Amino acid sequence: MKEQNDIILRVEHVSKLYGHNKAEAAKMMQAGSNKDEVYKKTGVTVALWDVNFEIPRGKIFVIIGLSGSGKSTVVRCFNRLNRPTSGKVFFEGRDLALMDQKELLEFRRSKISMVFQSFGLMSHRDVLGNVAYGLEVRGMPRAEREEKARKVISMVGLEGWEHQSCGQLSGGMRQRVGIARALANDPEVLLMDEPFSALDPLVRRDMQFELLQIQRKLKKTVVFITHDMDEAFKLGDRVAIMRDGKVIQVDTPEAMSANPADDYVRDFTGSADKSKVTTVRSIMMTPSSLVRLSESPALAIQEMRKNALSTVYVVDDQLCLVGILTIQDAIRAQRESRSIADVVRRGVATTTADALVADIMPIAAETLYPIAVLDEDGQLKGIVTKASVLASLL
Repeated sequence: MKEQNDIILRVEHVSKLYGHNKAEAAKMMQAGSNKDEVYKKTGVTVALWDVNFEIPRGKIFVIIGLSGSGKSTVVRCFNRLNRPTSGKVFFEGRDLALMDQKELLEFRRSKISMVFQSFGLMSHRDVLGNVAYGLEVRGMPRAEREEKARKVISMVGLEGWEHQSCGQLSGGMRQRVGIARALANDPEVLLMDEPFSALDPLVRRDMQFELLQIQRKLKKTVVFITHDMDEAFKLGDRVAIMRDGKVIQVDTPEAMSANPADDYVRDFTGSADKSKVTTVRSIMMTPSSLVRLSESPALAIQEMRKNALSTVYVVDDQLCLVGILTIQDAIRAQRESRSIADVVRRGVATTTADALVADIMPIAAETLYPIAVLDEDGQLKGIVTKASVLASLL
């Protein structure tokens, strides 16, 4: 099967069972038993059962679930630290199970890297030595590997700390070293197993922002494990929710929040801040009335009266936003024989359709008029009212 260019990892019917009586356990699962029933009868632990999903190249794919849901188990199948009991994992169309030891070693060194919650740094090495370690193992000359390591260290905000002992760094700084070490090998995929869960909330927020910045710059594929719904929705381009070794739903944060697959997903997503996953596109409305800059104040007044409005948006001949015209200003312009251009209020609050509701809430709280939604060419595509912002949070 030819792998699509935009899919870097694919999981097909992957199950992972621990115990001796796997055959009977599999039959019970196929018959509809749950993992607790299987364990009580067979002593077999069902870590994963019939897991299927695809991970797009260059995106952040978040796997979320409670302890024991199988999220860490499935991620360790991506670098073959875990071998599936059944099913297949593909990297760029290649079945990982078919790699020999030499190919697997090269795959782990150059294609995929892992960042752990516990940092996993070597205390006897300084920051530079930790970051350059993977390149050293690959046989890269010292000058070359240290030059490359320094660039990555600078990228994660640790420039000037190269010769600092890792034991003297804060938790957030140690995690930056861990990320830098993983990035130094220039992998295609970065696996991150709850990397920020041990950090305090403020540091965790900063690290989330840093990860987003690095990922957008380098376009790496990131597989991120968490148990925090807000973190999942903040980071993930796509999110997979797992429960009892099964994948319950895979979707974008916004779609998952709006259309949960079942009550479990609904309860899980209900704890998330919806303003951080809902985009302006989903709450904006089409303006009921527009006037062109070249038209007369009398026509603008007529348009507002017809639509029971006290303001109207003004656009140019290309439908690019110019500003907003109030009924008072239009009447004044008509009495004084002035044009719309003379009285239009420019500097109207604007946003884009892909912006998050959380990002426009401060603007919505202060602006006197609805927020104009523009495309990249400045064309007016919709408006967002204070009422629609508030309604999106319910």
